[in-house]
Amino acid sequence: MRNAISFFSGCGGSSLGYKLAGVNVLYANEFVPKASDTYKLNFPNTIMDTRDIRTIQPQEVLDKINLKVGDLDFLDGSPPCASFSTAGKREKNWGKVKAYSGKEQRTDDLFYEYIRMVKDIKPKVFVAENVRGLIMGKAKGYFNKFLAEFNKLNYNVKASLLDASYLEVPQMRKRVFIIGVRKDLNRQPVFPKKQKRLIVKPVYDKNYPIEEEAKKMPPSYMKYLINLKQGEQPQGSFFSLKRNHLYRPSYTILATYGKGACVMHPYENRHMSIAELKDICSFPQSFKLIGKYTDQAERLGRSVPPNMMKNIIKTLRKEVFNENT
Repeated sequence: MRNAISFFSGCGGSSLGYKLAGVNVLYANEFVPKASDTYKLNFPNTIMDTRDIRTIQPQEVLDKINLKVGDLDFLDGSPPCASFSTAGKREKNWGKVKAYSGKEQRTDDLFYEYIRMVKDIKPKVFVAENVRGLIMGKAKGYFNKFLAEFNKLNYNVKASLLDASYLEVPQMRKRVFIIGVRKDLNRQPVFPKKQKRLIVKPVYDKNYPIEEEAKKMPPSYMKYLINLKQGEQPQGSFFSLKRNHLYRPSYTILATYGKGACVMHPYENRHMSIAELKDICSFPQSFKLIGKYTDQAERLGRSVPPNMMKNIIKTLRKEVFNENT
């Protein structure tokens, strides 16, 4: 079986994708307690390291999983993206310590920590994920620096903007993926082909139970929601308030889901239930989440959709390792 390790693992969306693609995740690193606790619940056989990645030495990781430099198949990572997200303040936060999922830390330098791990562990393939804001505006300068660093490490490197709604996820979620294949393997990075786009109607046909928190709606929202049709969003200060359309993929589920104006149910004046959000983010209903409603929604909103990653890794297993999964 192919193996992988994961940095900035979150609650395990990416790791679940690897598992679905037939890859064993041996080690994961996640700094945020609510995320790492959720990960441990769902992946009890994976080593969870909760330290700040800045304090971790690559050889320590290899020793924990009993591998030598160059033996690892996949090195996965989703460095925190708040500093590059189009949903954030972007440039104002670059180089600053800021709140991130209950922690205070600088986030725009963490991609270099991921690169450090790739450099010293020398996996056969690395897969890095980030928000589309990384390739927009001034942030593109960071993106080009990251690519330049990867190219110094003896990898064939390619990047692509992928939409999860074409990869078995009923959600419009665009993310940048950077894939590197070690040059001695004589293969190029390959991205999955688009599949039939999914719609959200099957999610709402299931009549899942609805949390009371999902029903709570500030009066300031209601005046917009009452007349908001499927697939629409109001203009002005409530531009983030959107109503899903039954016959389209869901709008993007953000980490702030339930804490402010966000994606609403197609025909009921409420937020989505956690069960509905799991389906929209391609998590199985059996996936365990902890904490209050907004904590659980945040974990899903911060995650790489498992089915999206599954398709990426299956493609790489086929094209790089000549394996049919």
